[in-house]
Amino acid sequence: MTQHERTVMAFDDQGREYMIDIFANPRELSEMQHEGAVQGTPTFRTHDGHDVTYLGNGEFMVMVPGEEGGVTVRTDDSEFV
Repeated sequence: MTQHERTVMAFDDQGREYMIDIFANPRELSEMQHEGAVQGTPTFRTHDGHDVTYLGNGEFMVMVPGEEGGVTVRTDDSEFV
């Protein structure tokens, strides 16, 4: 089950704002390995529902219809910089 964890703001080269939602994917492990859920790899989507890929160093690639290859956006959020 995917849970909304937080939202960060990012901007493209033209100053347009993108709200990127971060979702946690907790996974249950078998009783033989560990007890309870562990944190999986996060997933990213914009508020508008567009797919987002984290590129590293505060940069994300937003897949926007009509933009071949997506739009690169940047955040100054301390978790990603």
